[in-house]
Amino acid sequence: MADILTQLQDAVDQLANQFVASIYYVHKHHDLQTLSKTDTVRQQQKNEGEDPGDRNVDPYPADVFKDGQKELAQDLILKEQQIEYLISILPGLENNEKDQEQTIQQLEEELKIAEEERKEAVKEKEAVLARLDTVLRSVKRP
Repeated sequence: MADILTQLQDAVDQLANQFVASIYYVHKHHDLQTLSKTDTVRQQQKNEGEDPGDRNVDPYPADVFKDGQKELAQDLILKEQQIEYLISILPGLENNEKDQEQTIQQLEEELKIAEEERKEAVKEKEAVLARLDTVLRSVKRP
């Protein structure tokens, strides 16, 4: 079960990273457009010696931008489905509290039986060791 939980945690972490990457992609590569007539697009002034990679927005052509969005959305959906699958195979989700209590009681009974068997085996081992000790003491050197 711990393995499934580890996989689930990793998948959730990866999904969070994919969300951040998706937001960054949209923020970095959207087309500068106004949403209403009162909106304006601010033009950044380029300073000499400024790295072109430091600009806030690097718009992609509309078709490239849409393809990128589609790919990111598909990746998010795929990761979400993986998380749902991992959750569905976690043990105990199909059992209610009463069923789980019955299972615990059954396991406790099995544990008591196994403990009694262990105690019997220990007694038998001690008896065999005592007999072996007696046999070894009775053996004489020629």
